[in-house]
Amino acid sequence: MRIIPAIDIIGGKCVRLTKGDYATQKIYNHDPLELAKEFEANGIQYLHLVDLDGARSNQIINQNVLEKIASSTNLKIDFGGGIKSDEDIRVAFESGAFQVTGGSIAVKKPDIFLSWIDTYGTDRIILGADCLDRKIATQGWLEKSESDVVDFIRYYNQKGISYVICTDISKDGMMAGTSDKLYREVLDAVKVKLIASGGVSCLQNLVELKALGCEGVIIGKAIYEGAITLKQLAPWL
Repeated sequence: MRIIPAIDIIGGKCVRLTKGDYATQKIYNHDPLELAKEFEANGIQYLHLVDLDGARSNQIINQNVLEKIASSTNLKIDFGGGIKSDEDIRVAFESGAFQVTGGSIAVKKPDIFLSWIDTYGTDRIILGADCLDRKIATQGWLEKSESDVVDFIRYYNQKGISYVICTDISKDGMMAGTSDKLYREVLDAVKVKLIASGGVSCLQNLVELKALGCEGVIIGKAIYEGAITLKQLAPWL
């Protein structure tokens, strides 16, 4: 199971939110590149980089942060937030993204998202399935659709998607455990490479997610708050 630290960007700074609420933002580092280099120095190979400014906008805002990290480290970056057009995804890949995550676009403009799968391939495009009360959320989690999360994932799996990041918004930033029941349901229903996101608070959560069959896990606040140290993650890398 891949360990994937998260860096969320607002105004060029590394922040964390609670349940996706922008009013709860806490700045952890003014230099995301410095943090990315620390991750790499500790054996981390992957990074989940989210442009939160872009997520609630209509385009990428912080591509310069992506470019700096991609050009100064060897981290394989999956990048999301604000990718809502062919131009956005072109900019993301040209700025150094290894994979791109699409969430809102997959709900609102499925034809465009499906064209990206055809153009870039299933190994480069990740489906962002972020949900609250099982309903897929969009626009930086500011809007909720009527799409059931399992049906949403199943639909895009039938269209070729293999990588899925699934976040239970009610768990995100709470450090109170992960949505194992939901992940089990997804993995029982669909054969995808599921990346768990939200609620990781201790190493036992990683043990449980691996046992479920998750392909990867995104860890954010638990690292920043010291609940899980980079040293403790070493055996998992």
